Amino acid sequence: MVTGKGGTGKTTVAAALALALAEEGRRVLLVEVEGRQGIAQLFETEPLPYEERKIAVGPGGGEVYALAVDAEKALLDYLQMFYKLGGAGRALKRMGAIDFATTIAPGVRDVLLTGKVCEAVRRRTRSGGFVYDAVVMDAPPTGRITRFLAVNDQVAGLARVGPIHNQAQAVMRVIKSPETAVHLVSLLEEMPVQETVDGVAELRAADLPVGRVFVNMTRPALLDRESVRAAEESRTEIAKALSRAGLGGARRGGRAEQLVGPLLRQAHEHAERVALEDELRAEIAGLGLPVYELELLPEGADLPGVYRLAGELREQGVAE
Repeated sequence: MVTGKGGTGKTTVAAALALALAEEGRRVLLVEVEGRQGIAQLFETEPLPYEERKIAVGPGGGEVYALAVDAEKALLDYLQMFYKLGGAGRALKRMGAIDFATTIAPGVRDVLLTGKVCEAVRRRTRSGGFVYDAVVMDAPPTGRITRFLAVNDQVAGLARVGPIHNQAQAVMRVIKSPETAVHLVSLLEEMPVQETVDGVAELRAADLPVGRVFVNMTRPALLDRESVRAAEESRTEIAKALSRAGLGGARRGGRAEQLVGPLLRQAHEHAERVALEDELRAEIAGLGLPVYELELLPEGADLPGVYRLAGELREQGVAE
């Protein structure tokens, strides 16, 4: 499960993770539960229906399928699975029972969404093997992830017996199993890092399995504070170098000399950002979790960019 503060690129990271896990002969399911069709946009395909559809081949030669879980259709599935309602389920939909169950009844929507994903995790082929080697969920944001995952425990406590109780317990067994992990996506910025730290604490307090931290959109460190201080002491030499490069005349007060001030200000800002990012990296390292770093995509999060990130994750050993 991949979560993160809004704007950190969690959908892009979830897609890259699914691709990275798609080794030769492996099948990976990529699921979204928020109804935004973000996966379809990334993979440049039509909006995903409520069915598992092959959308890509991973850099390792495996297959990536995708599913957009719809709470209403998941409820009809649930009713059919446990109560064999058949056409009665469609009648309930027309009567508005679906809207009631998914918007009024506390937690039911999240139970249905997680339940559908966990069903895909547990599903087996006729030969007994799992249908999917891995399932990756593009989960809700960090601020909601603990409540989203723990709702099945609450529902199991409310419904002491019966299929709802059994379903909620089965979902929690999958969510809290050693094969499940909640990964957090962050940026090297103060608010996303703080939300990541808080999210890890909440997940641990709820006894939910915390996985790794993906630091997204990183940029290379070109200068540090010491380099900028050295440059400040060499303004004349820098101006001469700019002049030799054809950027202004050599005379005092010429264009080359006028460029030095703005360039040093930019260098100073860059060095301050690098220093802050180093502090934030240390804060993330203090969580005691494995960390992956993904570079900022110059062209934005398009399909080639997602494959590039998947390649970076494979090089960092995520498929292992």
